[in-house]
Amino acid sequence: MERQRKDGEAEPVVIGGMVLDIQATSSIPPHPRTTCPGKVHYVQGGVARNIAECMWKLGAEPFMISALGFDMAGNLLLEHWKYAKLPIEGIRKHQDIKTPTVCHILDVTGEVAAGVASVEAVEMFLTPEWIQQFKHKIHCAPILMVDANLSLPALEASCKIAAVSDVPVWFEPVSIAKSKRIAPVVKYITFASPNEDELISMANALSPDNMFRPIERNKCSIGTLFQMLKPAIWLLLEKGVKILVVTIGSDGVLLCSKGEPSSWIIGPEKTKRHGFSGQLFETVTSSCPSNCYSDAKVFERSPYFFAVYFPALPASVVRLTGAGDCLVGGMLASLCAGLDVMQSVAIGIAAAKGSVEVDSNVPSQFSLSTIAGDARKVYSAAKVFPNQSKL
Repeated sequence: MERQRKDGEAEPVVIGGMVLDIQATSSIPPHPRTTCPGKVHYVQGGVARNIAECMWKLGAEPFMISALGFDMAGNLLLEHWKYAKLPIEGIRKHQDIKTPTVCHILDVTGEVAAGVASVEAVEMFLTPEWIQQFKHKIHCAPILMVDANLSLPALEASCKIAAVSDVPVWFEPVSIAKSKRIAPVVKYITFASPNEDELISMANALSPDNMFRPIERNKCSIGTLFQMLKPAIWLLLEKGVKILVVTIGSDGVLLCSKGEPSSWIIGPEKTKRHGFSGQLFETVTSSCPSNCYSDAKVFERSPYFFAVYFPALPASVVRLTGAGDCLVGGMLASLCAGLDVMQSVAIGIAAAKGSVEVDSNVPSQFSLSTIAGDARKVYSAAKVFPNQSKL
């Protein structure tokens, strides 16, 4: 994909893991203590890497800060980045680094049944000192995305650099265990994108005595699920997170904030409105009018708590491992193009649909017409939860 980067153009910064995913899909239900027939794929992965690649394929120009070794996995990942003509200055390379690798065992439906992650290099080599070298990039960025593979010192350093220039920070929880790393940096976080289990884990990390229990859905309605999650959502908003993007699997997304999130938008001086990004902006603003829910009296809202449900799209599922990352990547690319938060959620869900229909974590390309058409369906089907109190 040929790109023309304009001099002085602000670049979103993405900090986190670049990982080689080994994905093994069983053709039959697996049995312990023996092998079973299936297929094994080597896929370029890592939460931050997937998000950055998705952003690039939707027109953004992310600056990646990560760490790779000089091994086979590292060479494969780096060559792809070079081929895309994305900047590699922020990718630390060292002979002592063992490139992060994750092995997923997928069941016949494409869901992860088990997995082993060897990603210690992200914590060991993505140090505050390495990140500090690129503080000028963060200061100028329209947004900073950090994944929870980072060590606590690296997370804090990244967030503090962003805070100096009021750069918004997106926190991607990665896993239930690592999602707890939000605790010392929560006051810096603009966006967070947990699934329902990570949401509960994050809330417990910010409250005494693990007061929040895992949610047992039992095929409950979206409204009932929202009511069960609302105390944890409210706690995170109270602690400082501005906007929560809660993924609820094949049901879609809950967007929650204090006040209406559509009022949050990246200023024109830091947005990119040429090339694919410009086309995305023009197409989506015409088909998904900004603030179209703002004056709808049937959707009366408390000024303290706004919540809206976006449904997922029907999809021919091949693999689910990249869906959440493409949701975030789609949202970030849209925000960097100048779209508002609700428009960006719709684009994110459309990008996630594209992800689950292919073998790779990120599709080889996105069609503007398909993404815009799918986003329009999601946007028009969004439902605001009426008159939300905080309890």
